[in-house]
Amino acid sequence: MSSLACISFIGDNMRFLILTKRSLLILFICVILGIGALAIGMDTATRAVQTASTDRKIPIYCVDSDKKECAISFDAAWGNEQTDTLLDILDENNVKTTFFLVGDWVKKYPDSVKKIAEKGHDIGNHSSTHPYMTQLGATDMTKELTDCNKEIKKLTGKSPTLFRPPYGDYNNDVVEAVNSLDMYCVQWNIDSLDWKDPSAEQIVQNCVSKLENGSIILLHNGATNTPTALPKVIEAIKSKGFKIVPISKLLLKGDYTTDIQGKMRAVDSSQ
Repeated sequence: MSSLACISFIGDNMRFLILTKRSLLILFICVILGIGALAIGMDTATRAVQTASTDRKIPIYCVDSDKKECAISFDAAWGNEQTDTLLDILDENNVKTTFFLVGDWVKKYPDSVKKIAEKGHDIGNHSSTHPYMTQLGATDMTKELTDCNKEIKKLTGKSPTLFRPPYGDYNNDVVEAVNSLDMYCVQWNIDSLDWKDPSAEQIVQNCVSKLENGSIILLHNGATNTPTALPKVIEAIKSKGFKIVPISKLLLKGDYTTDIQGKMRAVDSSQ
């Protein structure tokens, strides 16, 4: 009986060992399949991210340039108390800039619009009513652009070729709508933050601390301390050896692309 018991014991153990090996084999196969599926999923996700990045339309934030040039721009959407003062300061310093005007502002202050144009500054489109453009449908989006252009052209004889989205708010549809009208969608790479009412000295620091070739600086025509800061901003920029030009003079001619940072780069047409 003890001999039979021993055989039974060995048999039971053998069955146990066989079962364990099968389980390990199945587990190993499952792990391999799982790793394969994960790798495929990660590869698909990576390609999706790369495709999304490639297809993303990015406005012009600055320009790839070997010249020590930069642009100052003013957004005008509401008040007008300081516009004449800003224009006088620019005249005194022999500087030409770019003013992005909202259509409603143009209707309200036509004499200022004419004066900006007569002084030789760029006039850009800042929408008709200053909405969040990404919240509009295609028809309303285009209407915001064309209505503002019409109001500016009535007063200056020229239709703007530059557009700045209100609040800096954009998506692919906004950029494509702008480009479809043969216009440039332009943001900024240096924010003076004058709209937060910092001191004039802080505005100067904000404008020049990150200044580089092709920079576009954002200011506003209605910020409290901008008139005090502007002469100092101009002086600081010039002391660094930079020339201040309107955005239209800063932009590259011909075909271009924008990189992930929004830097405008020329496209080699020979390739």
